[in-house]
Amino acid sequence: MFTSHFSSPLTFLTVTAILLLQTNYSVCTNPNSFNASLGGGFSSAIATWYGSPEGPGTTGGACGFGVDVQNPPYNSLVSAGSNDIYLNGKGCGACYQVKCTENSACSGFPVTVTITDHCPSCPGAFHFDLSGKAFGYLAKRGQADQLRNAGGINIQYQRVACNYKTGILFKIDAGSTANYMAFAIELVSGDGDIGALQLLPSNTGAINMQQSWGATWKADLPNGTKGPFTVK
Repeated sequence: MFTSHFSSPLTFLTVTAILLLQTNYSVCTNPNSFNASLGGGFSSAIATWYGSPEGPGTTGGACGFGVDVQNPPYNSLVSAGSNDIYLNGKGCGACYQVKCTENSACSGFPVTVTITDHCPSCPGAFHFDLSGKAFGYLAKRGQADQLRNAGGINIQYQRVACNYKTGILFKIDAGSTANYMAFAIELVSGDGDIGALQLLPSNTGAINMQQSWGATWKADLPNGTKGPFTVK
């Protein structure tokens, strides 16, 4: 669980200010717990790659992280996931270690990636469509292109805790108004993915938020709702 605070009076006169918050992020402490399934040992999966050979896959992925995926702390080490990894967007932000050993170019060393996109056409329950850069990181030194030329490969994966060493990011959606709040959440350490959210205004009780798409959550705000807000 994490709790964070950000301030906005959410009156019609401040809608413009709200929209400007799209590039300003609120910081909160990292969560201190994660699922018991994390680090439970490696299992088998398939990996492919997409985008440019050294790129982030895409900067317009289904999780809504945008260009952030190519910048620290992601550094393009990201992946799209098949349906059982993406989980209708609930898997956005989850971290996995992936490694390969069956190809002669494989290093055998694990690489940690974050789920930032969806691969609905990927076959198999657990299929990682890695960024070109992340796929290349699975290779021995100097053999990244050789491994990428293999296309699809067998890999091993395990869920791990995210550890970004930074604050959580809240990106206010451009459609937010005095009566509607939506924001994307990134860089959640610990579990990485979000299961449920509450928005706590300063003058009313808690408002349950709903997943809008990917890592973006939304809530309708009753008339008169005021900030500062707490996100739980």
